[in-house]
Amino acid sequence: MKIIARHNYIDHILKFIGKGMIIALTGQRRVGKSYIIRQLVDEIEAHHPDANIIYINKEKTKFADIRNAEDLSTYINNKLIDGGENYLLIDEVQDIDGFEVVLRSLNADEECNIVVTGSNAKMLSSELSTYLGGRYIEIHIQSLSYREFLTFHNLDDSDESLLKYLEYGGLPHLYRLGLDNDDMVWEYIQNIYNTIVLKDVIKREGLRNVTLFENLMSYVSDNIGQLVSATSLSKYLKSQRVELTPLSAINYLKSASNAYIINKVQRYDIHGKKLLETIDKYYFEDLGLRNLLAGKNRSADIEKVIENSVYLHLKNLGYKIYVGTLPCGEIDFVAQKNSSTIYLQVAYLISDKSTIDREFGNLLQIEDNYPKYVVSLNPMLKPQDYKGINHLTLRQFLTSDEL
Repeated sequence: MKIIARHNYIDHILKFIGKGMIIALTGQRRVGKSYIIRQLVDEIEAHHPDANIIYINKEKTKFADIRNAEDLSTYINNKLIDGGENYLLIDEVQDIDGFEVVLRSLNADEECNIVVTGSNAKMLSSELSTYLGGRYIEIHIQSLSYREFLTFHNLDDSDESLLKYLEYGGLPHLYRLGLDNDDMVWEYIQNIYNTIVLKDVIKREGLRNVTLFENLMSYVSDNIGQLVSATSLSKYLKSQRVELTPLSAINYLKSASNAYIINKVQRYDIHGKKLLETIDKYYFEDLGLRNLLAGKNRSADIEKVIENSVYLHLKNLGYKIYVGTLPCGEIDFVAQKNSSTIYLQVAYLISDKSTIDREFGNLLQIEDNYPKYVVSLNPMLKPQDYKGINHLTLRQFLTSDEL
């Protein structure tokens, strides 16, 4: 079977091999973590032919007997070579109870290089952070970026290709199905969503009201780019005649975040240089999943999908992302990396003076000299910079390596 390399992730992982750190690859199910592990095995075998590679994939029935820390320890001890160059690779490690105890012991004794994958954020927020604080590095694996989407589907960069990406998203396995059979694509995406809900929400998080969870996911899909608060959730629940406290609803959204279905983005006071609490925005980890949950409305929500795609590319470039607040307006994204900051506004079309005043005007309120961008779909107009603010088409933005 053909495996398409995702070199940016492999190169990032290899930088930490041999540095005494446990490497944790996190991300939504079916975004390609297992394939990246397999590519890593190929890299290790190519450059370290004497390496002893111990590979455990908890989604394979042959490893079903490894259920807990004792099982894991026994299996590894039987495979380790004393004084050898050992590599331990575990796929879906959160399915092994108490795995963190074994990893801590192996890491303390420096017996092997360790790379694990997980599909639930609790793996880091509780297990790993508690037992392995300061001894692990998280590398988040996303669904395909637009550039990767073009490579996987053997497409040229064009308006047509961009619209396919915005419609179907970046689940890697879609390249084997092809994008011509619409029904098959959506059936596959539905199955992936069902798997995530079953394994990472119901089983891992212990949620029982699946219908309510899916209603809340539909609500979030319809409110991309909108602030979500306890009050707005309460109004929505009342409209659905659901008796659930807003706090409980927020916890449902947290469960979706833990399963990497959605990502919470906090507000940032640009003038006060501080984070704001309680009211956030949510963006989906994959555009296809978002569009699945949006249902019949997906084709009419191009502005929301564009904004979500900009968020995903900023994340892919390694930025920490916030929603910017101003005394008289809002900035879609404040993105920070190392000591740099950029500001971005996202629009569907820049077609008239009122749109220019709104999108560029908010950015002109910011008094510092960090770069400022407006990103719009604009396939029919050549973008023009305005008063020092850069204007990019969405295709230009999604194919950029840096800003």
